[in-house]
This record gives sequence, structure tokens and C-alpha cells, in this order.
Amino acid sequence: MADDFAERYGELLTGGYDCVDRIVLNAYYPLGHSPGGFRTWWRRWHGGSDADLDDAHLMRLPGRFARRVRAWAKANGVPVIDCTAGQRKHRIAEEYLAGHSVGPGVFLILVARARATVWKVKRSAGGVIMKLEKKSEYVNHYSFHIMDPAWGHLVIKMSGHPPFGAQVILNGHEYVACAAQAEGIGFTKEGNCFTEITDPAGLAQIAETLSQDAAVGRLGQACDRWIYTACLCFGLDLAQQQASGFRYAYSVYQAEYSRNLIFASGARMDRVFGAVADRTRSRLDVPSLRTLFGVRKRPAGTAEPSLKLAVVIERPHYDLTLFKVHFGLLTLKGYTKGERVLRFEAIVHNTKTLKTGRGLDKFPDIIARLAGMAGRFCTLLDCVDTGFIPGGLLDELPLPSQIGAVRTGGIDVNKPRSRAVLSAALALAIAPGGFTVADFAAKVRNMTGQAGYTIRNAAYDLRKLRGKNLADKPGRTRRYFISPGAARIISALITLREHVIAPLLSGVADPRIRRTPRHWTDIDRHYQALRLEMMALFADVGIACG
Repeated sequence: MADDFAERYGELLTGGYDCVDRIVLNAYYPLGHSPGGFRTWWRRWHGGSDADLDDAHLMRLPGRFARRVRAWAKANGVPVIDCTAGQRKHRIAEEYLAGHSVGPGVFLILVARARATVWKVKRSAGGVIMKLEKKSEYVNHYSFHIMDPAWGHLVIKMSGHPPFGAQVILNGHEYVACAAQAEGIGFTKEGNCFTEITDPAGLAQIAETLSQDAAVGRLGQACDRWIYTACLCFGLDLAQQQASGFRYAYSVYQAEYSRNLIFASGARMDRVFGAVADRTRSRLDVPSLRTLFGVRKRPAGTAEPSLKLAVVIERPHYDLTLFKVHFGLLTLKGYTKGERVLRFEAIVHNTKTLKTGRGLDKFPDIIARLAGMAGRFCTLLDCVDTGFIPGGLLDELPLPSQIGAVRTGGIDVNKPRSRAVLSAALALAIAPGGFTVADFAAKVRNMTGQAGYTIRNAAYDLRKLRGKNLADKPGRTRRYFISPGAARIISALITLREHVIAPLLSGVADPRIRRTPRHWTDIDRHYQALRLEMMALFADVGIACG
């Protein structure tokens, strides 16, 4: 957990851990996604013939799948719930688990409609297959909720139409909880979060195993343990699976990675994160920052809550501040979790955007990218929150600079365009994969409303930032990056100009002393004290105000 944010507030922490959160794997039969492959598989299944490969036989398969599922569920006392559009299926499963004790195996089946691959067959009058095409239609999906001894609660969502595409949804926190319990590590878990840990180092070591190469084997074993015997068997029994050679391949579709900081005091965590979110949201141009009010307040004391309190409050409802930034199919989030946990998350909604490959063997590479995104997010939040201006920078900034053989202009923070450029660079600093000239131009236009700001203007301004070492374009890439040191400098420059010099000059220009407002913050008091001192200073040095 090497990031500047954790180091700055390390004395307020009692521990922390990094963990893989939600994992979504696509399970697919590679041979069944091309016309020739699908016919080959069908012939294997039906003794070398595809004479009965038609729409009628294909439509009978999902009907048989549904009847078998419901018959098995009725015989084994497993509830089957038909869900309507908009229902939160994980909430249904959580409520069921809260009121029932379940053992290993399928304990709940939810049915809902979603898009899936459906094959259509067109035959000639003589019965010859003329066309075999794949379409996407809304069909019933069956979500098998399974209790696994190693992964806890996992879900396999499967279509009843061949080639029986599926998704496997797992949670890294559930795996860590099962492994920690087997190792004898005590913990208190509130929802998807560990709030009390008797051996933080041991639990962090278990969580780290999900980022290693061995995690590929564990994921594959968990999928194979259930998908054939508990799900696919309703469409193809084990003998049919073996005869047709039906075997799933797995790819990573979505993944989440979290950095969890456990504070000694929930009230102090609130103050820290509230101040950081308030100071950085305007500088990073964060569009999503909201506070959801719960029914309980965090304890105001600095002492750690007792283990009894943590156990009794299973699902506490505290005020939740959510700090969220989207970059296409990537999302970075910071929010409070439970009573004393501050969580930072990196989420990839579709792994194709990472360009690391999507096969299950690429899982460690995907998690490594997400871990780097989470660490960089924490570091840059701290950089934006706490700026720094090196000595002599204010004198050097307006002077020209040199990039190779190209001479570039300086940066005058008194000009609106220069301030807009600095603000846009700071807002894009946390972009996981850097940003392009087009991204930069769009951000400046969005922040300033100047439709005439072109890509040519953006390229020129980025050259000036590179000349002052405030932006970097490594190698022959077309993407720009803002280093943590540059982010601190840009943040300090913007804060000094917009939040110190401009308010003071505006306040000094009006010498009248007005009534103190009812809501008077510490910053307001500092501004008032500085305003009075500056008025006295201007009077002594002979500067007229007004």
C-alpha cells in the first residue's frame, strides 16, 4: 500500500489491505460461436448428423432447460423466483441468506430476461441448410446462486439456448473471508468490507494471493466445480457433454480492485475525507460527488469501537460520501464503507479497454493494472489536496523554455487561458492511461465554454507545459501524463491564484466591515483575519484600494 495518501494519514490508521473485489467471467463454448463450429458440435452430439438441426429443435432446448430446472428445484426445496425488470437480484439473494442457513451447493435460482446468442436455421425446400446465423435476442437467463466452500457466495448466470453462454460472478472479499477463517484469523465483516482484523498482515497476505498467477487456477477450478454439474446439466447431461466435447473457456469481462484504509476513529475519518473531497472536487472537475444520509452518525470519540459494537451493527447506515470519476469504461471511486473504513476502488467495466488481453490467463495482468490505477488515484488525490511551489518557480514560469530544438513560450497564470490550461491538466491528471491532445482540448472547452479552443491550441499549450516539466509524453506515445510532482505544483498555483490572491484582493477592495454570517467556517475566519491585515499593510506601504 505504497501511496502518498496512506503515508500522509498513516498515524490515523490501524491497518489496511488491498483486495480484488467483484470478478465477472464470461464462460463460452468457442466452437459454438461460428456457423461451421456450431454444426460440428451438433453433429458430435447427434451421432454425426445434422438432419434435425432446425428452429423447432433449437427452440425445444430452452423449454427443456426450464422444465428441468424447475423440477429439480421443486424436488430439492430450492426456491425459483421470476424477477421483473429493474429488480436488484443481489438484494434478493442477500435477504434470502439473512434469513436462511445454507450449505454448499445451489440454494437459490433467479430467472430474468437478458440478451443472449440465439441460432437461427434456414433450410431449402429440399431440406438443405442454406443459412445458419447468430442473432441477439432477449431470452430467459437462470442465475444459480451457489455457496462454494472456497469462494463463498458465487453466481452463475446461464442462458437456456445453445451454446449455453454464461457469466460467473465471484467476489474476492468472500474468498479472503473463507481463507482467513480456515487460517484462524479473526475478523469482523460488514457487508463487503473487513472492519476488525486480529492479524492484519496475515489477512493482507491472503488477499495478495488473488493478484498472483496462482489465482488463475483457483478461478478456473471454482468455475469448473459448478458450471457443468449444477448448471449446464439442465441443458446437456454429463454423458451428452462428454459425447459432444462441450467444454467452456473463460475470459475476464469485469473486475474491481479496492484499497481499504481502516481508521482508528470514524469521526476523524469523516473529517479527513470530507476535507479532501471538498478541496479536490473543484480542482479535478469531479462531476459526481454526493452525500447519502443514513440513520446513524459515526461515534464522535477517537477510541476504537468495541468488538461487540462491530458485531451487533451488521449493516450500519452511516452518512456516505461518494467521490466518483469516470474515464470511458474505467471508473475510480473513493467512499467511506462501514464505520471506519475508507475505500478507494478501480473498476474496469469491460476489460477490452485495458488492451492486456481478456483470457483467464491474463487475470494477473488485469489486476496489476487496476492496482496501479488505485495507487495512482490515491497518490494524485493527495497531490491535488496538498500542493507545493518550489522556490523561484513563480519567476521562471513566464519565461520561455526549450523542448529539443523547439522554443516554446512561458506560462502566465494571470491570463485566463493559462489558468484554464492548468485546470484542465490537473483534472486529467488522474486519467488511468493518460490523455490525448483531443481529450485535453475537449476538457478545456468543457471547463471554459470556449468553443473556439482547437486541437492546435491544445497542442501548443501542452508543449508549454512540457517545457516547464508540468506534463510528460514518454517515448513515441501520443498520450500525455501529469506526474505527482507536477500535480502538486499545478494544484498549488491554481489554489494560490484562485483561492488566496483573488479573494484577498477582492476583499481588500471593499473596506466595509459587515456582520459576521451565522455559518462561519475556519476558512472564513482566516480570510477575514488576512483581509484586515492586508488592509493595514496596504495603508502602510501606500497602495490604494477600491
